[in-house]
Amino acid sequence: MKVLPESFYLRNSVTTIAKQLVGKLLYTHSKGHITSGLIVETEAYSFREHGCHAYQSRMTRRNQIMFGPGGHTYVYVCYGMHHLLNVVTNQAQQAEAVLIRALQPVEGIQVMLDRVNTDTVKRITSGPGKLTKALGIDRTWNGKQLLGTEIWIEEGEKLNTRHLMATTRVGIDYAGEDANLPWRFYWKDNPWVSKV
Repeated sequence: MKVLPESFYLRNSVTTIAKQLVGKLLYTHSKGHITSGLIVETEAYSFREHGCHAYQSRMTRRNQIMFGPGGHTYVYVCYGMHHLLNVVTNQAQQAEAVLIRALQPVEGIQVMLDRVNTDTVKRITSGPGKLTKALGIDRTWNGKQLLGTEIWIEEGEKLNTRHLMATTRVGIDYAGEDANLPWRFYWKDNPWVSKV
């Protein structure tokens, strides 16, 4: 399959990229194991809106990777225990990213089961904290280039536009009116989409 080029991430529309990531294949290579899944749900975040960690271009130790060029990972810890994977987009200093919310497992499923300590594959990657655990991603993966040998995204399935749904993002009530932006995108009727 074809790895997405750096130019895919450097474009200046985070919502376009978030839509186009649905149906792509996300891969990790960790400790000798390759795991992958089809991206079935994403959320877009931009420094221009209140839902973003970099709102009004406020740089902190946690979000500084968002201020670099697109094509890198932004991994942060949520609720003190869940590692969440984001794909940084746009040019440097234009802090934007796409949260990967859910995957449909494809390769290395037994490895994923071992990592999450279960014997049933049902819904092991149907949420942003679940999928990182299954793929072996933690905070040490922050800032990795998506063109490398540890984590990358490839062309996957061509999704018909009528199967791509848009709605509001999850868990950002603090964002005021920006919480109403339809910046969550998901694969209609795919059973791996997160339950919200």
